[in-house]
Amino acid sequence: MSTYVTANPTTGATEREFPGLSDDDVRAVAQRADAGFRQWRDTPVKQRAEVLARTAEIYEKRADELSAAITTEMGKPKAEADGEVQLAAAIYRWYADHGPELLETETLDPQGAQESIVQRRPVGPLVGVMPWNYPYYQVVRFVAPNLMVGNSIILKHASICAASSQLMAEILHEAGVPEDVYINAFASSGQVADLIADPIVQGVSLTGSEKAGASVAQTAAENLKKSVLELGGSDPFILLDTEDMSRTAGIAAKARLSNAGQACNSPKRFIVLDHLYDDFVKELVSQFESVTVGDPTDPDTDMGPLSSISARDGVAEQVDTAVKQGATLHTGGRSLDRDGAFYAPTVLTGITSEMDAYSEEIFGPVGMVYRASSIDDAVELANDVGFGLSGSVWSTDLDKAQQVADRLEVGMAYVNEHGTTLPGLPFGGVKRSGYGRELGRWGMGEFVNTRLRRTSTE
Repeated sequence: MSTYVTANPTTGATEREFPGLSDDDVRAVAQRADAGFRQWRDTPVKQRAEVLARTAEIYEKRADELSAAITTEMGKPKAEADGEVQLAAAIYRWYADHGPELLETETLDPQGAQESIVQRRPVGPLVGVMPWNYPYYQVVRFVAPNLMVGNSIILKHASICAASSQLMAEILHEAGVPEDVYINAFASSGQVADLIADPIVQGVSLTGSEKAGASVAQTAAENLKKSVLELGGSDPFILLDTEDMSRTAGIAAKARLSNAGQACNSPKRFIVLDHLYDDFVKELVSQFESVTVGDPTDPDTDMGPLSSISARDGVAEQVDTAVKQGATLHTGGRSLDRDGAFYAPTVLTGITSEMDAYSEEIFGPVGMVYRASSIDDAVELANDVGFGLSGSVWSTDLDKAQQVADRLEVGMAYVNEHGTTLPGLPFGGVKRSGYGRELGRWGMGEFVNTRLRRTSTE
């Protein structure tokens, strides 16, 4: 039996421990989800939408409680935690408002029959495996569309997010989701594999590391189950020109250091044309050094700790290796001398393809700046990694920027913004960043039976 532990990354102290799921109960969880599905699939679409709308309302009413939980368990500054709670509520409300129309029967060209229609039906119980960096947002991206469709859900959250995962289950049940339709399971990796292999379960969605994604995808494939994976990224931020370098560098710094740099789709690689490079590096270093790092409950704090001591130490090791291999350290590059998982905002340059940092995702407050000799060179650098989540192009010439953005090998390309997330926009990547899409109508299309019904006269 695994144990879920809330260890406050601000203090390093253990706040609470939660007992894990017993191996003897794994099969029972699947059976409960199956029973819940058979009830929920027959619940009218309008009623399911009303439940999601109530969920959004409860998130807003209990916003302070929800926000405090993730500030404690993974160190998210209060303002960012508040924003995440509001985003989660907005996603539930979007599906409540738009879900019914997305499930309407579609009439096709009869093509020789009296009628040809497409129905969108739920497929059954699903397993969700979620990460710690956005404890509410990552979950709602998967949960809201699939509850709207009529699937049931077994949710396995990250082991440091037990408190927030319990809160989410409590709120969904309060809103009217039956307890067997949404099951919060403190499961181990081995138990997740057993659940995916169970004939009852019809699919799995994971957001996490490449290693975890490969393992889940293999288990799903071996059991002929569909999987959706979001596995991180090393997003490029291409700067072609700017009228205000200080402003542009400030946007870059804020985007990179949000959530202490622990965002799959934050800009990790700044690719700057040669004539702007020196000014950009100077401004970015200045911006990084002006950030207030401290207690995430303090309203004056810009950046809190990383999610855990081990996460901080992993980032420190990656930065140390980069410097040993020849990268130039401009600022940061050290753990802060205080309790907790704090790491100084760090800027690296001079990274070459022979260095580990060139191809790795550094999941922390580290910005890597690359010099590009031309637009073609910038695009080649941007695409010369295994990841393909998102990327952005920055310029006063929108036509030129759009042309460059269209050359990026990513699932989400932005011009003069980075990482924008809205309920109606698709989210997902290509290459080693995974496959499948979440949010919007695309999020409702992953785990459905797109069912043809065709009628002909005798």
